[in-house]
Amino acid sequence: MEVTCWDVMFGILQVWMCALLGLIVFPAMFGVSLGFTDLYIKVLVKTLEWATRRIQRGQDEQLELPAHLRNGIIQKNDGSMEEEIGELRRSHPKHLSGGDFTLSDVFYFCKKGIECIVEDEVTQRFTSEELVSWNLLTRTNNNFHYISVRVTIIWGLGVFIRYCVLLPLRVTLAVIGLSWLVIGTSLVGLLPSSSVKDWLSELVHLTCYRICARGLAATIHYHNKENRPKKGGICVANHTSPIDIVILANDGCYAMVGQVHGGILGVIQRAIVRACPHVWFERSEMKDRNAVAKRLRNHVADKTKLPILIFPEELQQQSSQIKSRFRRSR
Repeated sequence: MEVTCWDVMFGILQVWMCALLGLIVFPAMFGVSLGFTDLYIKVLVKTLEWATRRIQRGQDEQLELPAHLRNGIIQKNDGSMEEEIGELRRSHPKHLSGGDFTLSDVFYFCKKGIECIVEDEVTQRFTSEELVSWNLLTRTNNNFHYISVRVTIIWGLGVFIRYCVLLPLRVTLAVIGLSWLVIGTSLVGLLPSSSVKDWLSELVHLTCYRICARGLAATIHYHNKENRPKKGGICVANHTSPIDIVILANDGCYAMVGQVHGGILGVIQRAIVRACPHVWFERSEMKDRNAVAKRLRNHVADKTKLPILIFPEELQQQSSQIKSRFRRSR
């Protein structure tokens, strides 16, 4: 039987998904870590330490470092515009006289215009801080050009691992976690209110958030767990984003209060509110504020409900009445 390219790709995809589910997703569902993330971080730290030693050794052996570019972010050619245009004329396949014009000259003038916009007089007054040690991310630092063949190989290997292995892995885990969250909470929301529904809701939330945390390659250590918020309580998280919710909810579920959003975040909000008593509101509606305050009081009074997580920035607008609105939201 003839094997096609599609068969090979399908086989690779099967192996990828089986390894992903068996080694990451299923252990994450039960809050178990097989140690791959810890091992990855240890190897990365050792690699960075080794690269730093190589760089420091190379700098000690090098008598003079390459000359820095002048202040700015663009390396410009020395010479006048007339000389550069003359060079363009001479390099043209069909030699042109000085007064002729071709469409390709537009690129030169666009280049000069963009240079003037990007590198203005203010930008030239500042210089970017040089890295103390190499971080495996950049090769444009003046001090780190052509330091070592080994370091260059490690850098190329790091690019391959980041964009060909880790990026597809993390995107796949994020898609699985968010899809599972939307589907699971939508199904749980169909059940009547009961202790079973609350238990299933917490299970779905914990499972999905743990899968998403694996997608972030998060290594989380919780301390003083006796201080965790209890049911019927209230927590205030300043400057918290949805990514921080993933980290916080790996150890316990929370009911959240925040503004209604659109797009993918809106789909997630509408799905999870069916399974858990989250409080979403429209900030532009004045009547929603009183309703939110009432729902918060009722939520805290019920000791069987999850602790509610409040984001102060979501309950206020950037105006002169920020403090009063925050007090009102509490």
